[in-house]
Amino acid sequence: MASSYFIHLAQKSFTVLMLLVGPPLIVSLVVGLVIGIFQAATQIQEQTLTFVPKLIAVFLTLLLLSGWMLNLMVDFTGQMFQEMAKVRF
Repeated sequence: MASSYFIHLAQKSFTVLMLLVGPPLIVSLVVGLVIGIFQAATQIQEQTLTFVPKLIAVFLTLLLLSGWMLNLMVDFTGQMFQEMAKVRF
């Protein structure tokens, strides 16, 4: 039972990790792609032009989704503590 529990724990942890990290990464990717296309079209090669908009977009994404992310982490932590109490080695 212990090995199946740890496999289940790893799968659930990975799923929660992807749900938490996915939105900011996707937003950063889209903003970077748009800025890259803009730079290629205008031939402006300023380094801060890619960094600052991505930083602002990721910050706004985290700000907007922070409540959902916190609820997801609290629920996951509560479930893990409940499941750990049931494990018998």
